[in-house]
Amino acid sequence: MGFHLLSTIVSLFFILKQSSSSSSSPPSIYDALSSNGLPIGLLPKGITNFTIDPSTQRFQVHLNSSCNTKFETRVRFDWNFSGSLSYGQISNLSGIATQDLFLWFPVKGIHVDVPTTGIIYFDVGVVYKQFALSSFEIPRDCTELDDDGSGTELIVLTDHSRVIQDKNEKLLMQHGEGDEQRAAA
Repeated sequence: MGFHLLSTIVSLFFILKQSSSSSSSPPSIYDALSSNGLPIGLLPKGITNFTIDPSTQRFQVHLNSSCNTKFETRVRFDWNFSGSLSYGQISNLSGIATQDLFLWFPVKGIHVDVPTTGIIYFDVGVVYKQFALSSFEIPRDCTELDDDGSGTELIVLTDHSRVIQDKNEKLLMQHGEGDEQRAAA
């Protein structure tokens, strides 16, 4: 009887060990956001891979393709974007832009108030855009961008707005001077 009890305990130990090791999956980018006091809905669904340097908290995220999602405004994610995590904020962002009217502005950083006021801020260089924190509770679907050359081509502004060009209507408007990067809309 003692041998049977011992073999049952050993079998139970191995079963528990297997179930605990199989249930522990590697942390996701959403886990990293949550552990830094940020809502998981800041990033879209469809993330295929991500890396994070534990010493610097610098992350890199990969999607299958560039895409747009809609919160209170449209947000564009490049297929590969990156930033640095710290509690309540993401800094040194690259590869994310937000639309205001017809203009796209690169998002340089994101932060929430600690303690929270229910507001989240997107740093677009010249101003901070405010949004309701509740808009970012769950990851959103992200619509893949068309790469067929049709549609509207917009300038992503890095300083002051300068040129907006609509390829369909050949419309050209000028708003001042500044540097820009091209992005397909």
